[in-house]
Amino acid sequence: MPASAKKSRRVAVLADSDTRWKWGALTADRLVSAGVSPDSGEPDIRLDGYLLRGRATPTARQLEEVGVRADRLREVTAAEFLREMAREPYDVLVLSLVGGGVQAMLHGLAHAWQGRTERPVVVTGYVGVVYEKLTDGLLLRHGADLVLANSRQDADRFRAVYEGVGADASSVTEVALPFLGGAAHTPDRAEDDPYTVVFAAQPSVPQTRADRDYLLDRLIGHARRHPGREVLLKLRSKPGEHTTHIEELPYQKLAQRKDLPANLRLVYGNMGEVLDRTDLLVTVSSTAALESLHRRIPTVVLTDLGVREALGNHHFVGSGCLASWDQLDDGYEPEPDPWWVARQGVATGDTYEAAFDRARHRVDELLGADELPPLKPYYTPVTAPGYLPGVLARHHLAPDGGPLPGAPSADRAPGPVRRIFRHAARGAYRHGVQRVAPVIRRMGEL
Repeated sequence: MPASAKKSRRVAVLADSDTRWKWGALTADRLVSAGVSPDSGEPDIRLDGYLLRGRATPTARQLEEVGVRADRLREVTAAEFLREMAREPYDVLVLSLVGGGVQAMLHGLAHAWQGRTERPVVVTGYVGVVYEKLTDGLLLRHGADLVLANSRQDADRFRAVYEGVGADASSVTEVALPFLGGAAHTPDRAEDDPYTVVFAAQPSVPQTRADRDYLLDRLIGHARRHPGREVLLKLRSKPGEHTTHIEELPYQKLAQRKDLPANLRLVYGNMGEVLDRTDLLVTVSSTAALESLHRRIPTVVLTDLGVREALGNHHFVGSGCLASWDQLDDGYEPEPDPWWVARQGVATGDTYEAAFDRARHRVDELLGADELPPLKPYYTPVTAPGYLPGVLARHHLAPDGGPLPGAPSADRAPGPVRRIFRHAARGAYRHGVQRVAPVIRRMGEL
């Protein structure tokens, strides 16, 4: 059906961090929008964003850095969101949350939509590489109409998990990461344009001060060894901000105690814009590696700290990208394995734009149905009586998905006293994570 013949779709995205907001909003656009109607000149998607209140609720700066706009964007509790979904006629709902959050919302929505013959198409998935808690995370996402897999490899693994526990696997739909794109890397550069090396930092990998100090020292050493190169430390968040993962030891704080060479700088900003000037991307296991490979930028996944599940770099076994700082210092540039890259959803040429066709067709098919069946997650009070109630209770929901007594339920914006208290509580939590917890951990290692 041509875009001009389609009515405007109303889409809601619920996210709990800056990264998940980016994934959810871009996914929604790729699943629903066919561009701009040539007749009306108006986009065929209305996007409403909801930020689930919690430790990682993004700041205004983080949202600005992500660069994804919504027609409406506001912060909500789980109870507020569920009441909104009970009365708003959305076409598609994207749940871009941690697994426990997705499971809670699926049960909460099933309760809120009881007796309804029409409801939105519910979509969920992962924001990047799935290298830990595969079974746990997948079963917590079961029950959505579409569970998106970012690659062929993930789609195969997802179906195997669902079928292995006797759950319906028809929701698994292969797509690709929605934020891949940008111009392909070209080695040619202007005379005054330096070779640029970017180290993509991660909030939680590695975790220890010794390991993070080691990586920072090797980055500094590389900059000193190659004074003609521009070396960038790409940071995810500023101290006091949280993202998808907790960062106890921010690199910028460690860097304050170092003597940084003139050609090494700490940078923030949109990863796509940083990649525009990157000649070599270095990381431990960041999803940025897939963005870099998509743009044919030489990409290194470090082996200095070992190739281990705890680091997530085991995911890149077979990629051809594994290397150490010693090799990089000597000028090594890896050649990625084409078969591995294709299995990871890192498409080349025009195939990336077609990566969402199947999911888009499935959404259109469900929207065209006379009615959709009730949401049926794999976990129920019968299948997981010792697990599910705790997952739901964290979001103030009872085992049947209804609100628990005393659940936050204010429809109005928080008053000044509530805002001050919430800001203080969030600041105390971040202080505990970034200051107190590392001290306690060091004391425990004595």
